[in-house]
Amino acid sequence: MDKLENMAVFVRVVERGSFAAAAEDFRISPAMAGVHVRTLEERLGARLIHRTTRRHSTTEIGRLYYERCKQILADVSDADACAAQLKSRPQGRLRVASPVSFSVHALAPSCRDYIAENPEVSIDLVVSDRPVDMLEEAIDVAVRIGELEDSSMIARSLRPYRSLICAAPDYLDRYGHPEKPSDLSSHRCLGFAHPVASSEWTLSGPQGTIRVPVTLALTANNGEALRMAALSGLGIIMQPEILLGDDVRAGRLVPLLAKFLVRPKPMHVLTFPDRKPTPKIRSFVDFLVARFGESDRASSLKDVP
Repeated sequence: MDKLENMAVFVRVVERGSFAAAAEDFRISPAMAGVHVRTLEERLGARLIHRTTRRHSTTEIGRLYYERCKQILADVSDADACAAQLKSRPQGRLRVASPVSFSVHALAPSCRDYIAENPEVSIDLVVSDRPVDMLEEAIDVAVRIGELEDSSMIARSLRPYRSLICAAPDYLDRYGHPEKPSDLSSHRCLGFAHPVASSEWTLSGPQGTIRVPVTLALTANNGEALRMAALSGLGIIMQPEILLGDDVRAGRLVPLLAKFLVRPKPMHVLTFPDRKPTPKIRSFVDFLVARFGESDRASSLKDVP
């Protein structure tokens, strides 16, 4: 028999003063109510209720056990109520992982609007350009940029993540404008310290894909550091539009090679394949899709890492 059910019947017998009354409340026979109590007594190795033909009374152990059982049953009821409440509306702490530039320039500012709509949710934003193990780091939602391999995770597509090639006016005054992709090879460039990114940049032009060998005067593992170096006039930068867009609009950086686009990277929001995601997860994913838009690709759920 279920121990909690045994406890519940025992508590009701004590409160109602008889097995028959408790049995009526649970819609069982008085004999079955007795079985529940005897099961507890056998498990405990102690009598809980003195039984006579006229009345029942709790033993000393029974009185102490009754108080603890009543508290345990109340705690279980509260836990069930809490779980039901959490399933009914967005609330609680939400752990979200996202790349640095997107977090700083897009996601973090947008969290104000989400929390305004869902004031009972607090967000723990994990900002990192490294791949985050969602299970190991207890991440509820993750934003990933780049191609995804197959796995059991669920993804929804967001707008492609676009990049620009830019330089400060001061740099261009000193070294001139590159007119074609191959000109980049003779310029100072700035980029991530990555084996491939450190040796070539990939562009798309009228004739297709172009891979240009580049020499990086400065490498960094942070886009904001590369942006500041570009603003200082150190060299040409290729970084996300979300990072450089304000500088371009203000004239602090000048976009280059307009006919040759940096191939956009796919961007997705990932969640675990839970058939019934909690309201906080479901509402946050819906918010991201509404704010940052579905991509041109099919936006249906699919398996990804």
